[in-house]
Amino acid sequence: MRKIIVAIDGYSSCGKSTMAKALAEYAGYTYVDTGAMYRAVALYALEKGLDEQQLVAALPDIHISFIHKADGQHVCLNGKDVEAQIRTLEVGNKASQVSPIKAVRQFLVAQQQAMGDEKGIVMDGRDIGTVVFPNAELKLFLTATPEERANRRFKELQDKGENPVFEDVLRDVNDRDYRDTHRAESPLRQAEDAVVVDNTEMTKEEQIAHIRRIFDDHINR
Repeated sequence: MRKIIVAIDGYSSCGKSTMAKALAEYAGYTYVDTGAMYRAVALYALEKGLDEQQLVAALPDIHISFIHKADGQHVCLNGKDVEAQIRTLEVGNKASQVSPIKAVRQFLVAQQQAMGDEKGIVMDGRDIGTVVFPNAELKLFLTATPEERANRRFKELQDKGENPVFEDVLRDVNDRDYRDTHRAESPLRQAEDAVVVDNTEMTKEEQIAHIRRIFDDHINR
């Protein structure tokens, strides 16, 4: 069976990573979480106390890789497993601040494009179908209402032992949406040929089944 590139874009807390992981496992493809790559850069900037100019200068010193563990794929920053650290709200906010930086995007996009040379890959992010792989054979665009996405993020933070305030989480979701869609460099937008999946009222299982059907229909054309 032919292998393709699947590009999954969408708003924050839409379940992009969950759906991408599930589809990659179903198809026997490689999964790449580009959001985690931006979070790793953000973590580096936070830990080193770098401003934008200093971060750009330090990019050659940032090495991001992925490793597989019993609970799934983990991100390594300069050889250190930072999966837990990059999933905090603080790092997420910082990631949305560093991701519009042109040099940062160019640095990571080049790495992401190299990962797709052999195809058979599922990659999710904000600009995969529009910038990283504009010629991807299958593009999905995930969306849901801000309230539903905030609710999902709220529960996720609670499960991690944090004590979030829902209004703060909703405000963060709306702020990130604005930054993602209004940034000058590679703004979040739906590719013209993307299949839109509004999962506001879908369960996780329903979403996975729906995306599998889309993939199978595409592959079997």
